[in-house]
Amino acid sequence: MGAYAEAYRRSLADPEGFWREAAEIIDWTAEPSRALDAGAAPFYRWFPGGELNTCANALDRHVAGGAGERTALIWDSAMVDPSRTPARRSFTYRELRDEVARVAGALAALGVGKGDRVVVYMPMVPEAVMTMLACARIGAVHSVVFGGFAAKELAARIEDARPTLVVAASCGLEPARVVEYQPILERALELSAHRPEHTLMLQRDACPADLTLPGYLDWDEVVPAAEPADPVPVASDDPLYILYTSGTTGKPKGVLRTAGGHAVALAWSMGAVYDVHAGDVFWTVSDVGWVVGHSYIVYGPLLVGATTVVYEGKPVGTPDAGAFWRIVQEHRVKTIFTAPTAIRAIKKADPEAAELGKYDTTTLAALYLAGERLDPETYHWASRVLGVPVTDHWWQTETGWPIAANPRGLEALPVKPGSATVPVPGWDVRVLDESGAPVPAGREGEIAIRLPLPPGALATLWGDDDRFVESYLSRHEGHYHTGDSGHLDADGHLFVMGRIDDVINVAGHRLSTGAIEAALATHPAVAECAVIGVPDPLKGQVPYGLIVLKAGAEAAGDDAAKLRAELVEAVRRDVGAVAAFREASIVPALPKTRSGKILRRTMRGIAGGRDEPVPPTIEDASVLEALTPILRNRL
Repeated sequence: MGAYAEAYRRSLADPEGFWREAAEIIDWTAEPSRALDAGAAPFYRWFPGGELNTCANALDRHVAGGAGERTALIWDSAMVDPSRTPARRSFTYRELRDEVARVAGALAALGVGKGDRVVVYMPMVPEAVMTMLACARIGAVHSVVFGGFAAKELAARIEDARPTLVVAASCGLEPARVVEYQPILERALELSAHRPEHTLMLQRDACPADLTLPGYLDWDEVVPAAEPADPVPVASDDPLYILYTSGTTGKPKGVLRTAGGHAVALAWSMGAVYDVHAGDVFWTVSDVGWVVGHSYIVYGPLLVGATTVVYEGKPVGTPDAGAFWRIVQEHRVKTIFTAPTAIRAIKKADPEAAELGKYDTTTLAALYLAGERLDPETYHWASRVLGVPVTDHWWQTETGWPIAANPRGLEALPVKPGSATVPVPGWDVRVLDESGAPVPAGREGEIAIRLPLPPGALATLWGDDDRFVESYLSRHEGHYHTGDSGHLDADGHLFVMGRIDDVINVAGHRLSTGAIEAALATHPAVAECAVIGVPDPLKGQVPYGLIVLKAGAEAAGDDAAKLRAELVEAVRRDVGAVAAFREASIVPALPKTRSGKILRRTMRGIAGGRDEPVPPTIEDASVLEALTPILRNRL
């Protein structure tokens, strides 16, 4: 039995022993009495009786262990004006600890204590990371909201979390604009029934805020004058953070993560999944407003003593498609973790990877992708041009760390393009039919996880245990409902094909839009694509493709007709005639969330004739606006 198979077997057969051993990588101020308390199922408690401080584990213990001069955090901005603001900043573990201790002292002086909430509304700046760690240092609960998020959505989060304090920055920087945060924040505070007394504001040169308005305090005045705060021990099952995800009722769901399980799971995953250890440089290309940023920009790398890179910029256009490779060279990055959409954007702009050849990327050992299904064509392209292992892995805001991956730190397993490889130890993954019965290998069904969820997964929803049970635990008894469809093959490899509501029913045949997208992506002219189900009077639903072409590809007149015919043939070849794929539109771009997910549900609604609101998570509303007449005209 290989190292992975043995670890997976033990994690399910003996979770007590497996996770007690994993917990030894964390410094506890009081040792837990055991690993798992299942007495209040389905509200499982990990490491009951234990006490710790997550910030101390991420910073102080490395300094105490002699690694204080190792680089902890590198900030790299492609957005600031370097004549006014340094575009690179780095902090050793000692420097970061000292900065965070002072921020924590400032929060405490403003009335923030153990269990109090702090809403963080900031772009990708080091101070955002410091604020998160500072909250953890004094036992407060942070709730990070993506910088620039719409006022209505920000208000809903402030009203639900009822923070003692808001910490914000004056603006965020986009390639073609400056996003002023203060007007959005002021409108949110007007809409919210709860308004904290103070907002601690970090001024940015590009657009300073008006600090004469009531309640505003200047970061550069308050923080340097504060007394450093020592770490405050908290119980293992005390809350660490709340992270809101969209809810189907319109009210956001506050995913609640607890301290002990989170620290153990993330520290364990850094070595076992990513093969990243103390001194390695780990770059997660995301935002601290998303779960990926929480887990693998801030906490995971620092818990194991690695160096984390915080990037303010885009994969292309800041300034070109070589931005990623410049950072690998300059900061000697070992591992990149990003979304497939970022790699597709680079592939579209630079299909021959000419920009890559300008940089020395020999330190790069692996590329990990998550957030959107990795189509086989993008997998093959990245593997070919980078010459390093490319790993698709799958997880969710709710789970906090990977459910399925190629666990290279345990054992590098064979790769199957289109698969997230295998369930990670701790995750008892099942594929079920609508009645809850297991389906045979190779047959698509609903992906569920048998309870208990491992440490690090959500404990509940903030202030709403009933909604937690209803949303995640009620569909199949004894299982967590992921909302995704897919299958396990005969070798135990997991293929995640998309959300359950992305399965379309063509004349009684259930087909995954992900499978059709994979077929379309094999065409050499296709940079990326999305498939949605649209109404059909004869078949009920038929698939409709939206195609973005690679740079230099043409699709006009006879060329467009030829391309469509080739796309139809690709789907017929890989999926079958039963897919009834005949419609496709060439579009300049696909509408996406800021985390890289394509807005299939929104497009499906528009194509079905419904008026769909612009989602608050959208990256660029103009893309959806341009697509709307195309989607409407196919009716």
